[in-house]
Amino acid sequence: MIRVDLITGFLGSGKTTFLKQYAQYLLRQGLKIGILENDYGAVNVDMLLLHELEGECCGLDMVAGACDADCHKRRFKTKLIAMGMSNYDRVLIEPSGVFDVDEFFDVLYEEPLDRWYEIGSVIAVVDANLEDGLSDSADYLLASQLANAGTVVLSKTQLASPEEIDATVAHMETALRRVQCGKQLRERLLAKDWCALEDADFARVMHSGYDSGSFVKRGTTDDSGFRSLYFMNRSFAAAELRQKAQAVFDDPRCGRVFRVKGFVREGEAWLEFNATRQTAHVRPVAAGQDIVIVIGEQVNEEAVKTIFERKP
Repeated sequence: MIRVDLITGFLGSGKTTFLKQYAQYLLRQGLKIGILENDYGAVNVDMLLLHELEGECCGLDMVAGACDADCHKRRFKTKLIAMGMSNYDRVLIEPSGVFDVDEFFDVLYEEPLDRWYEIGSVIAVVDANLEDGLSDSADYLLASQLANAGTVVLSKTQLASPEEIDATVAHMETALRRVQCGKQLRERLLAKDWCALEDADFARVMHSGYDSGSFVKRGTTDDSGFRSLYFMNRSFAAAELRQKAQAVFDDPRCGRVFRVKGFVREGEAWLEFNATRQTAHVRPVAAGQDIVIVIGEQVNEEAVKTIFERKP
């Protein structure tokens, strides 16, 4: 049977970056892997960031976003059926940051997938400097991801103080208590600078499994307040985009923006732009396109557009 790993985490936590490193580890072990991406919205930026992995031993596919929950579930199942015929040893799934983890378990227990696949590890990626004051919906999504995780991987630990990391762990534990989950996180935690991760760390993740994670579930996951705005075919210089992203984060009229991501071009080279409220990174990538995406909760489209259309 094909083992399936779910790499989940809240918006802007660093799921794609971790998935890329984890996939490289699996490829070094001689495994043939498939990666299934589902970005939040209709345009999948993260697929481009994984483009260089694609090859004889690594296949990439995606579930298109921008549809209702039932439609998304059907597309998800259809993609897994197709991937089941590709002789993969392991499949990695990266859903959006507002994904209901129950969907993952429900689909894999349905026929014919239950005959082809078995659940490997569920990995939750969390920013080491997790923002305080998340909404109830956001905290519920965070708790549902943590409750099922075999490993909780902290991202950007090199940018967080020990006190900030402790505060993040306390926030996660509070979110779990609010859904009446008594899970102990410390024994599941991988808190290490990702530049220093070794094969032994990835092996631990690979074999960490998942937790049935009993907690009080809501009837449906309320993600109606989450949305993404797209700025297509718009070229920004890196410094200009950094300035506009910071303005969006700082202006309360824009709503609660979690992430600004996309690409900028320098000459013939593409650069990935990825910003949260705390950090902004620009790095070279193999492929890109003229697009910037703003993701958040209760986002005010007109206020965001005003900032992005403002002349530098």
